[in-house]
Amino acid sequence: MTDLPTVPDFDHPPGTDLWVFAYGSLMWNPGFAVMEKREGLLHGYHRGFCIYSHQHRGTPERPGAVLGLDRGGSCRGMVLRVEAPAVPGVLDYLWRREMAYRVYIPRRMRVRTDQGDVQALTFTADPKHGQYCGRLGLDGTAALIRQGIGQSGRNIDYLTSLIDHLTELGIHDQGLKELAARI
Repeated sequence: MTDLPTVPDFDHPPGTDLWVFAYGSLMWNPGFAVMEKREGLLHGYHRGFCIYSHQHRGTPERPGAVLGLDRGGSCRGMVLRVEAPAVPGVLDYLWRREMAYRVYIPRRMRVRTDQGDVQALTFTADPKHGQYCGRLGLDGTAALIRQGIGQSGRNIDYLTSLIDHLTELGIHDQGLKELAARI
């Protein structure tokens, strides 16, 4: 792990609520107070196992893979609203949780919801980062998940838990089900 980057000055208006797009464990385990939660659809990115894991779900010698938002397609997830007074603390927390290895690019992106579009903080995979593995295809990714065991457990358990949680939320991700079928 490298020194954590400071929270950048992205174009979020000071003193206003913040929306965060969640596509994985942030949906059921955000780690911060959520004032409102909505289903959301992000266009241009899809949920995928596109990040090598050298610690939580693998090791440097036998890496696993973890989720990222990779280019192409769309992703059903949740947008989580953080009240303005809590935004600085939540941003610090998210940077510790998501940006420790700088493998994600934080962006403000439009997410569609039934109640109207919102601009949400979204963490997308950086295809130029050394831990990016989004070009391996289903078989290559399945091999990583089969072998991956790290400090947070077996990579296959992470995948099956993810599918179970998404199903509970009414989100059926066919790509993840195809990946699980290959393992």
